[in-house]
Amino acid sequence: MGPSIRRVILVGLIACAVSSAAAASAAEPKRVMVLHSFGTNFKPWNEYARTIRNELERHSPWPLDITDHSLVTARSDDENPEGPFVDYLRALYASRPLDLIVCIGAPAAAFVQRHRPQLFAKTPMVFTAVEYRRVNYSALTPNDTVVAVRIDYLAAFENILRVLPDTKNVAIIVGTSPIEKFWKDEVAKEVLEPLRNRLALTWTDSLSFEEILKHAAKLPPRTAIFWELMFVDAAGVVHEGGTALNRLHAAANAPIFSYDDAFFDYGLVGGPMHSVAQGSSETAAVAVRILGGEKAGDIRLPPLPFATPRFNWREMRRWGISENRLPPGSEVYFREPTVWEQYRVQIAVILSALLLQAAMVAWLIYEHRRRSLAEVQSHNAVAELAHVNRLETAAHLSASIAHEINQPITGIVLKASAALRWLAAGKSDDNKMRDLLTDIVSAGQRAGDIIGSVRAMFKKGMNAKAAINLNNLINTVLALLQLDLQKEGVRVETQLDQQLPSILGDPVQLQQVMLNLIVNAADAMRAQESRVLTVQSRGTVSGTVKVSIEDSGTGIGKADMSRIFDPLFTTKAGGMGMGLSICRSIIENHGGKIWVSNAAQGGAVFEFELPAAAGVETVQKNGGLND
Repeated sequence: MGPSIRRVILVGLIACAVSSAAAASAAEPKRVMVLHSFGTNFKPWNEYARTIRNELERHSPWPLDITDHSLVTARSDDENPEGPFVDYLRALYASRPLDLIVCIGAPAAAFVQRHRPQLFAKTPMVFTAVEYRRVNYSALTPNDTVVAVRIDYLAAFENILRVLPDTKNVAIIVGTSPIEKFWKDEVAKEVLEPLRNRLALTWTDSLSFEEILKHAAKLPPRTAIFWELMFVDAAGVVHEGGTALNRLHAAANAPIFSYDDAFFDYGLVGGPMHSVAQGSSETAAVAVRILGGEKAGDIRLPPLPFATPRFNWREMRRWGISENRLPPGSEVYFREPTVWEQYRVQIAVILSALLLQAAMVAWLIYEHRRRSLAEVQSHNAVAELAHVNRLETAAHLSASIAHEINQPITGIVLKASAALRWLAAGKSDDNKMRDLLTDIVSAGQRAGDIIGSVRAMFKKGMNAKAAINLNNLINTVLALLQLDLQKEGVRVETQLDQQLPSILGDPVQLQQVMLNLIVNAADAMRAQESRVLTVQSRGTVSGTVKVSIEDSGTGIGKADMSRIFDPLFTTKAGGMGMGLSICRSIIENHGGKIWVSNAAQGGAVFEFELPAAAGVETVQKNGGLND
């Protein structure tokens, strides 16, 4: 019967025991005594005890009262102290009868069998974690059952030769306690004759553990170590837990093998071994059956053989053992995956990302070159369109320019004529003549400024920036467009902040912005009866100058609001769609911003902000920079 079939049967039996016990009272706990060989921390028995306890608590339908006792007398051959220990146990549980006794290890099993008549003869007992050769089956009572194992030493040593075929010597670690002496003889009986021509065996029972460590560090080549047991060394020192095996693993210059997987995590290479989990699971299943009322003597199980071979991948690498040499079906533990195995998905993602990134970089380089060429062409086209727009605007400016220039020229003519009449009359008033000549010079300078501004508007390229009085610039543009606005029936209202800070910019370009915005506002009101153009200027707390141009037209549709400043977009039948785009470019080049919104009472409001010029005095009423 294989281990898997046995587990299925045991699980079914546990289920039956659980269901039959469900009707019983669950209030009274089941009292279980666990009797340890040597102590509670001696391997491999401590691993069995811990796992059995966990399995019992997991599967038991009743509350459990588990107590632990240790057979310290098993460390020597002296059986005299056992009597008082038996009396102690009987007295301890005289008023609280036990429901089950679990004996862990061969020394505990031998102790119980020696004193079974005096030691709770009617209490069911389970012998576990014990090799079948250590059980006196003929002395078992109807209240006893055994979950034994069978150690195949020959298979364990043949495993050493299988994975390390060059091995010639095996050092067997074993102590001096009675159980260790027993197994030294059993190993010799089972292994010496079959492997006489292949292996030489040495024993450590005559050495203290410190001497064993020194010996293990200087073993000859082609030597392996077999860990049998190390409870008591030749110096009488007791070794609990896994400390001794850990120290041996750190000092030894040869690989270590054993027969029980309780030692597996302490540096063993591996091989066929007994499974703590399997033995503990079967023991817990038997215990539940007995606690559920089944007769212990009716439960008979064959000794458990070695489980599936298991190997430590780290030790295999250390000693150069290939997986090809492992027995079929072996399980390899602690395997460190390769970088590809561990990060396969991440590496694939990174490689894909790199390839994608390379493709994107190539595409971006191509796109950058294409866009750079397109930007150059676009820049040239915008410059040409701006120049064309200025030429188009010249048609609107020409009449106003002529009118504006006509005023200073007329003033020059009148002042000069007056001066000539004074001279012809023979009047010689120096102060009067000086005033007339001064007025003539001012009028000539004004005409020159107007002509210079017009010439600058039609030049390509950037002009030098200077401090500008935006109020004066607004008044200048309104004066230029006065006749056209009057013809259109547009009433102009201005609300100009007389303490307006100056700005730094190109007066010609900013004049073009004002001109475009005012002309567009006038065009937007042609279909309206009431045509009011409101121009405002004011300073802001954030250190900027804000100008707004509001008309009384129909406003701008929501669909057009987001595109109004886009190049080649226009709402006028004969428009080119460049005026507002150029306005935005000029304002942004001056470090400002421009936007549009609809007025609450109808009409559109175009607004822009420009940063005030640092270190330039505030414009005063009726005077200032660029006046």
